[in-house]
This record gives sequence, C-alpha cells and structure tokens, in this order.
Amino acid sequence: MYFATNSARVLAVPINAEIETDYIIGIGINSRRSHFVVLTSSEISVWKVRPPVLLASLRRTQISLDEHGLNLAASWSPDGSKIVVQTTTSHIILLNLYQTPDFQPFSKFRSLMIRGHTFLPGPGEGITIDGLYLQLHGVINTDGDLIWLSPRASFLLFSTRNPAAVQRMPWPQDEGTVDQNWLGHETWSLESQNFPWIDSTEDTTLYRIHFIKSNAPEGWVSSDGKAYLTQNIQQSSLSGPKEEESSDESPTRGGTEDTWTGVCIYSPTKTEKPEPYSSRAVEIALNPRFSIAAVGTESGDIVYLSFPEGIEAQVPPKWIEIPEISLRKACGRVNTFEWTSDGYALAVGWEYGWAVISVGGRFLSWAIAENYSHPQLKDYFMRGVSHLFWGPGNFDLFLLSNSDEPNQRQVFILPFAKSSFTAQQTPENTRYAFLMMEDRVLVYRGADQPDMSVINPESDVWQHIKTPIDYISNSWPLRYSTISNDGRLIAVAGRRGLIHYSMSSGRWKQFEDPSHEQAFFVRGGLIWFHHVLIAAVEMANKTYQVHLYSRDHELSPKTILFTEALVSPIVTLSLVDNSLLVYTASNELYHYLVIPTSDSVVLHSCGSISFEGVVAAPNLVRGMSWMIPLSQKNFGDAADDMTCATITLLIGGQLVLLTPRKNSTRDVKYDLKILADRIEFCWIHLRGIGALENSLWGFDGEAVRVWLDALTIGTTSTQPEAPNVIVENVRLPLEFYPLSVLMDKGIIIGAEQEIVSRASLPVAVFRLSTLSQLFIHHVLLYHLQKKQVQEAVQFAANYQALVFFSHSLEVLLHTVLEDEDETEESQSVLPEVVEFLDHFDVSMEVVVSCARKTEMTRWDRLFKVVGDPKALFEASMRDTRLPTAASYLLVLHNIQQLEETIEDAVKLLSKAIEKKSWDIAKDLMRFLRSIDEDGAVLKDVLRRAGFPEIDN
Repeated sequence: MYFATNSARVLAVPINAEIETDYIIGIGINSRRSHFVVLTSSEISVWKVRPPVLLASLRRTQISLDEHGLNLAASWSPDGSKIVVQTTTSHIILLNLYQTPDFQPFSKFRSLMIRGHTFLPGPGEGITIDGLYLQLHGVINTDGDLIWLSPRASFLLFSTRNPAAVQRMPWPQDEGTVDQNWLGHETWSLESQNFPWIDSTEDTTLYRIHFIKSNAPEGWVSSDGKAYLTQNIQQSSLSGPKEEESSDESPTRGGTEDTWTGVCIYSPTKTEKPEPYSSRAVEIALNPRFSIAAVGTESGDIVYLSFPEGIEAQVPPKWIEIPEISLRKACGRVNTFEWTSDGYALAVGWEYGWAVISVGGRFLSWAIAENYSHPQLKDYFMRGVSHLFWGPGNFDLFLLSNSDEPNQRQVFILPFAKSSFTAQQTPENTRYAFLMMEDRVLVYRGADQPDMSVINPESDVWQHIKTPIDYISNSWPLRYSTISNDGRLIAVAGRRGLIHYSMSSGRWKQFEDPSHEQAFFVRGGLIWFHHVLIAAVEMANKTYQVHLYSRDHELSPKTILFTEALVSPIVTLSLVDNSLLVYTASNELYHYLVIPTSDSVVLHSCGSISFEGVVAAPNLVRGMSWMIPLSQKNFGDAADDMTCATITLLIGGQLVLLTPRKNSTRDVKYDLKILADRIEFCWIHLRGIGALENSLWGFDGEAVRVWLDALTIGTTSTQPEAPNVIVENVRLPLEFYPLSVLMDKGIIIGAEQEIVSRASLPVAVFRLSTLSQLFIHHVLLYHLQKKQVQEAVQFAANYQALVFFSHSLEVLLHTVLEDEDETEESQSVLPEVVEFLDHFDVSMEVVVSCARKTEMTRWDRLFKVVGDPKALFEASMRDTRLPTAASYLLVLHNIQQLEETIEDAVKLLSKAIEKKSWDIAKDLMRFLRSIDEDGAVLKDVLRRAGFPEIDN
C-alpha cells in the first residue's frame, strides 16, 4: 500500500563550522505537519515541509553551550508555537516561534524568469511562505538527570533518573500573565503507591514516552525493557482509544492530585517468542486507528500488540520478521518508530537499516546496510536511520541517516506512492489497483489487456495521470481519490475542493472560481454513480453535506445536481447498486436511493439506523457494505432494504458482520459476528462468478482471506465453542502486496518494492514491480475438500476459456500431491481432484505435466488414482495428442524397460511422421540420442519406423 518511488532528495543543512563536533543529531515535525525542526549540537533550525526551505534558525553561543550543555533532543508543543530543547546537562531550553507576515523571504522568487520561462510551483508550493523567527524564552534547570521530555498543551511532562520519577511542570509564562490552567509542579516517583501497575525496582526509570494527543492513551517504556499503555485518569478512562477531533487538554485547576492508570503490554521475560529473540523494549509507537502498539527491541525485533479490551480475549502478539532470514539479526537495535497518519504503515529506523511495514506485518519497503555497503552510495540512510517522520499526506518520509561520520548524518526525503484505499475503502479502488502519488494518480490497466499480458511480469500496464498544477500547488496533499466502476472516470480531492477526470476526453475539470474551491473540503469520501460524482463534504461554516456533481457539467456551486444536509460529520460512503450508504460520526447509518430523473439525479432518503452500543468508536469505521437477500432484491421494496440487509463493517482492523434479527415488536436488532482482526482492506464481490457471488475478501498482511457466500455465514456457525468467530473458507497466501483482483481472469494483481543500487550509482532508485498470482485453484480445492465435485466443475467452467486455465488445474493437482505426502488414503482429496479433472479435455495434459514437475516418489500415488501411464499414452496416441503422448513417453522411460520405451517411441515417431509433426519427431530423436551415447537406440527406432538404415 505504501511504496517508495524514484530516489531520495537530500537537504542542505548548514553546520556550525566553529565547532568541530557539530553535526545533525535529530529532526522532528510539529503536530500540523507544516514545519519541522533540525537540531545540531549547537543550533536549532525550523524548516518548511513543502517546499523544504529553511525559515528560521538560532545558533547558541559558546557561553550558552558551556553553561547549559550541548543540544540533545528537540520537541514541539502541541500547538506548534514553542520548541523545547533538552541538553546534555539536563537543562531545558524554551524557544518561542513567531510568524512575521510582513516579511516574506520567498515572495520575490515566485515569478522568477529565466530565459523567458517561468518556474511553476510544485505540489504544495503555491501557498505564500510566511517568515518565522525563533526567540529564546528561557532556560530551566531540572534536578535529577533528565531522561525524556514530552510537551503537552498546558505543561511539560518529563522523566528523571535520580530520583526515578515522572514530573510535571507548567509552561513558564511571560511577566504579568497568569495561566488560567496552572497546575503547579508535581512529581510522581516510580513507586508502587503511584504506579501499582509498574513492576519496578530501585534502578527502574522511565526511558521513553510516546504521546499522541490528549484524551488518548500514551505509551511508556521503562529502563528494564517493559512497555506500558497508560493514561491520566482525569483525562479519560482506559477503556480504549477513541478517534475524536483533537482538542486541548483541560486539566483540573488548583493543583488537584492526578493519578495514572495503565497496564504492562510487553515484558522481555513474558513474551511468547523464544530466545534469543526476546529482548528489552527500547521504542514504542501507538496506532489508535487500529488499536495497536508497536514495540521495538534492543535486538531489532518488532512486535505488534493489541490494546487491552477488558476481559475479552486478546488478539495474540504478532512478531514482525525481516523477509530474508540471513539479515534478521543484521539490523541492529530499533532507533525510531512512526505510524502513518492513517495508521496503515509503520516506518522503522534501525541502527543499520530502515523499513516501512504494513499494519498487518507485510514488509513494503526496506533496506539493511549489509546489502548497500559499497562506498559510492551517497544515500547514507540505506545503512541506518536515527530519526524519521512522515510528511503531510504520508507522501514523503523524512529520514536522518545514522552514521558515526558527522558528514554522513544528513536529512533525506524519500517520496512514496500509496493505495487509494488507505483513504477510502470502495470496491472500485481495489478492482483497478489505484495508486496516489504527490502529483498524479496511477491506474492499473491490466484488466483491459489480453490474458498473457496480465500474467507477464515484464508488461507495464500502469497509466500515469498527472493532476493540474494549479490545483495541486494550492490543495496539496491529495486526501481522497476514486475511480468509476468502468474505470473511465477519476476524481481526487486535496486540502480543499475536488477535481475529476475523464479517460475519454483526457482532461480534468475543476472550479473556475478559486473561492468556490476553497469553500469546502471533502470529508468522508468520493464515489461514482455512472457519470455522477457523489462527494461527502464539510463546508466552511462547519455544516456537513452530500453533493452530487455531473461529469458533463462544469464544476460550480450552480451545477450541483443535488445537496443533502446531515447533522454530523460523514465518516465514510459506500454504494451498492443504486443504494448509497452514509455512515456518520453520530453512529448513524443513512440509506439513500440514487434516482435519475428526466433532467437530474436526486437522493431519496429511506431512513437511518443507529449503531449505538454496537460500534463503540464510529470514527474508526473505515469501510462498509451490505448484502440483500435474493427474495428482497427480486420482490421487495428497495426502501426496505435496511431492515433485512446483512451489513459488513471494517472497524479499525476488525472485520465484523451484522446480521439482522427482528423481535416480537418488529424492531430490527443486529447480531455481531467477528470475522477477522488486523484486516488491512476488504470488499464484497456481489456479482461474482459461481461460488464467488456475495463473497467477502479481506487481506491481513499475510494472505487474502475469502468468505464464500457471506450472505449466509451469519446464519450458521461451524464452531460452537466460538460462536462469534467465523473462519474463512479460502486462504490465499501471497508473496507480494495485493492491489487488485481480476475476478473474470482469476488473478490477483499486486506489487513489490524493487531497489536498484549499483556500484556506479551514487543513489538508490526505487521502483514498483508488478506481480500476479492465480486464485482459481484455491477455490476449486475448497469445493473438492468438501466433496463438491459438481460445484467445482461449474465454477471452473467459467474460466475454461482462459489461456492459462490448464496451468491453473496443474497447480491444483501439484498442490494436492505435495500437501498429501503423509496423508492417509482415506483422508486424501486426490481422488476427487482426478474425478474433477476428468470433466475437462485437458486432463491428460495436466496430469503428465504435473508428473514431470514433481518428484518420482509421488508417481506411484498419482498414477494409482489417475491410471496406468501406459494406458494414458495409448489414449493420447488414439486422440492424436502427440505432444501429450511425447510427455507420457518421458514418464514411461523412467518406470519401464528400455525395450518397451523403444516400442512406444516407434509408435510415436511413425505417428508424428504421418501427421507431419516435424517438431515432435525432431524432439523425439534428440531424446533417443540422449539415452544412448553410441546411437544404437536411435538407429533401431528409425529402422523399425521404416527409415532406411544409415551407414556410419
């Protein structure tokens, strides 16, 4: 879903030449992700994220360095107006950041002319850059050896070593002002009376604090290698994180005592992973969107841990391992973590490498120093990263290389492409492998190609569509994108407004008046209904609406086809046939019918239903759909669909199924079934092929999990011991990341990161490699394991015209042969597979092709079920399938006497000459010559076939 592209850029950060040991020691971004700080031993500089330019800096004097120590770490206040710097002597330097709107240092370059041409602004570069300046506010001397500093809205929270404690101190105020939220200084020693949930000793200190926002849990790491999920109980309870709009903290006034509550989520002595992999925790990063904490260890291991949820069964920890076994202990310790803002991917910086890992545990992009050690490589981040963070929209990853050489500690910016479903889960966005980059969208066009082009990894079928520069320069980054059901229409939305594109005309449409574009932004998603674009928007006056735009009209408030107002923010949209589903932050699901009229398209409200008490955190809903029973589809009123629909919701990483149930008063209640956890994306294929109709597909980072006929899985449970958990019917393990499923071709399309690094190149080049995998044989195997041969035949008949259909059957047979090496005959599914193959003309070709590609030790079991290979050879000869007969001859040569092989070779050669199959005859003679060095066998066969004897 996140893939590095092109090559990294490097920032030219000024270094204080007066100090020999001065070098970059850290970087950090503010909460709005508009500016970031670069910290050296003696200087603090503030940069704009886009474009990445230096706006302000403050160089400390030598006296300041001698009195207060060198810079060690820098952090932003939540509102971005202050920067706090921790020094090597446990001092805290407070800096205020001020805007200077009268000073615009880059305005004079906006119309720079060179050789008669104008430099156009890039993505995000159309907004005026205001000047900034840093001002020293003061220096605080902390007693107790400062370890970690965590700024909050109203106070500074920090941990100390001596005494081992957590301390809170209000922000110092200017003279003559009084902080209305003043809390006073407070110290909580790491003792059982303050933190009963911390298993501490006299030497235990707080090593790391990971704070996201107020009213949410935070992560702590102690010096003994344990990780904790904790929260101040005055802010909210620890019942689980809720996705709410961030708001300033409102701590209790008057010095009321605060207490902390928490739970240990990781201990190096209580992990399920065996030695020597268990190690002390050194980093933690929380992902509230998926309710996951990532913990990094001293030995470089990473583990995903689910947030505690009361007494319910917890999802087991998931250990993340580098794909190459030989490099798993070559990465060094974990230095830094950061999740993307959407929670889909984790960026990891190791001592000797880096990686981007999906929330399900799939490695998307990664590099270890051992593979990139040639001295010509100037991308030093490929050998280790000490700090990193994601830029706005997660299109850029900022990395500070980890090196002992000061001149090799540089800041790099690595661009990324991401899947459109990271913003909105719709079936169309998974059908077409739709990717977003910072200035364009990429559409996979393999569905429109011939069968062989789809499975050919060398074929490049990605279409690049660049967004208009005047839109992307002012509305960067892109937040939403969607593609129509036929793949002909595209729409994207950035920071403000929206634009759409037609493949037929090859042109974008956007608002002619910029003020109309700035009047709203898309919140909740975009979706196409034929030529009508449906957009969930938030207006400038904080009202929430659904707009309908026609592709045939120009974009303007006057051309909006229909407007529907809602009282709550829209979380997500979904379209099923002509039913529009709108899920809002008030936990309400609204149902509308999209109805074309003679001159417009309108929305007809069919009612709503509340999921209060069913969905605990509505803002965590990332995708939804529903399935209507066939009787309701054919004979019912569409306005009543909501009362009988089976609803699927993707809440965080949990895929749930809601089945309707009417009580005695005819009120609709829903039974909740948990299908899977840690699902990255999912969709329902309503109009499938055979058994795939109403199938539910989900990817968990390792495999695609398929629930067949999801409309009925909620009515029966095959697991009485776990009635609320339903295991998938089909599991499709993948070696790449899936992006698209071509149902009519039986193929899953995916991508894999490819890194080009040569000794002659100073940079590493990142590109996307497209891969494919068949899924037909997995569904067939499911039917055959259930003894459903006729159902398997009916399903396979839908794909019989594909050129690689026989290959799919061969994979099925080969899979069964390998998996049943030690299976008893009574439990073997091989007889059903062979019975199934007999329904197709290619069965004999499939059997012999599989036999030639598997070990001879499996032949007895194979031909015991299939039949005598001699008889199959004779049948191939009778049907004049000479290539198949030639393959059976190769099999017979390994299991029968030479004289018998000669007799069969004579028959085949005579038949090949009769039918003028010269390629078969040539290959057969080459084979006969290879089994006898003196050529006697070849001469004998030629003589028996009627050829005149050839003298030597």
